[in-house]
Amino acid sequence: MIQAHADAILALLRADPDLTVHDGHVPDGSEPPYVLVYVADADPEQSNSHSLTAESTRHVTWAYCHCVGANQIAARAVAQRVRAALLDVTPTIPGRACWPIRREDGQPAQRDESTGVVVVDLVDVYRLESVPA
Repeated sequence: MIQAHADAILALLRADPDLTVHDGHVPDGSEPPYVLVYVADADPEQSNSHSLTAESTRHVTWAYCHCVGANQIAARAVAQRVRAALLDVTPTIPGRACWPIRREDGQPAQRDESTGVVVVDLVDVYRLESVPA
């Protein structure tokens, strides 16, 4: 299930031909602009909506989108493309009923020189939730 949710998010991002998307790893020699995506998941407690078998059925996935550019303007441009690709979109995952993707959190742009190349990294966190269809 985790991979299905990650695939849905990554597919939405990769549908933008002007957006370079990296899934958890930036290959050597990659140049900004790009978005580096880390996916995390959870099975939240549903106190008022348990199934009769008491199984967790709701699945939450967070996409941590590192929007990377050579400067703040470029990082914001990547962030805008990511927002356009994800925000309020209801993806299709076989066997699941999904809610629209929401922006959950974010961090301001930060300058990063750790690789020897100056880049600006702006992080936005998006949430995708689903239940069995």
